[in-house]
Amino acid sequence: VQLQASGGGSVQAGGSLRLSCASSGSISKWVMAWHRQAPGEQRELVASIDPSSTTNYAASVNGRFTISRDVAKNTVYLQMGSLKPEDTAVYYCTKTYRGVTYWGKGTQVTVSS
Repeated sequence: VQLQASGGGSVQAGGSLRLSCASSGSISKWVMAWHRQAPGEQRELVASIDPSSTTNYAASVNGRFTISRDVAKNTVYLQMGSLKPEDTAVYYCTKTYRGVTYWGKGTQVTVSS
């Protein structure tokens, strides 16, 4: 299983970015999620989407970020808006099925004030 995240970069506060995560295999039965880790901080769950497209968000991003998926393309997205400096982190995508989780390499997001 390979997960390839892309779309990170540097943006000013208030800006937007869209992250993409392409899976080497089908995502239709998997819970897909985005996590992030800021320097010196623990990794945290940002958003998830399950096979029925039910979504969940961390309180810190609720209303600003949107997770979505394209099953035909085996890709999950994270649309990030109203970005804040505290959103600066390495963002990782994961896929989970029956208790087994795969992690992709992260993509850096840097938000300047």
